[in-house]
Amino acid sequence: MPKQVDHDERRRQIGDAVCRVIAARGLDAVSLRHVAAEADVSMGRVQHYFATKDEMLMFAFELISERVAARLGAVHSDDPRTYLRAILFELLPLSPAARVEAPVLAAFLAQAVVEPRLGEPLRQGNGEMVAWLAGMISAVRPGGDPERDAMGLLAFVDGLMLQVLIGQVSSSAAEELVDHQLGLVLTR
Repeated sequence: MPKQVDHDERRRQIGDAVCRVIAARGLDAVSLRHVAAEADVSMGRVQHYFATKDEMLMFAFELISERVAARLGAVHSDDPRTYLRAILFELLPLSPAARVEAPVLAAFLAQAVVEPRLGEPLRQGNGEMVAWLAGMISAVRPGGDPERDAMGLLAFVDGLMLQVLIGQVSSSAAEELVDHQLGLVLTR
């Protein structure tokens, strides 16, 4: 009986390897050879699933985006303030999963500056997150400009993510800074 191959799973395994290469060496290091070596497969297998480097990168971007969304979706609290705080913490490289994903996300954010195909899904995802955060802010603090506050919180957390990644800000200091910024937003 012929062996059944799960092609989606193989694509994900190669996509995971792309993410590991990006996390360790950056986007420029993504090559057929490096990805094949990281995935422990032949270069032909990588080419079978991805015709171009751009295709590999876009798949890796979708994969990491799905993981972040799943991680954020697992956060729950009946208290809007606690929920909002937990979501902001999940956007930072504080948990083991977020520490693995954050360098890949940072690389994609930097590349999106010059690559429109990456910029569009990031803008769309940001718009959705701003709307959600604005709703949470409104649930805690009616009035004001919750959309502007949500945009400010996201920009703050994105910058803080980079500072944590390069070791400029510790994890505990990042948590304190989020609490401080969130306190400012929610008491206006």
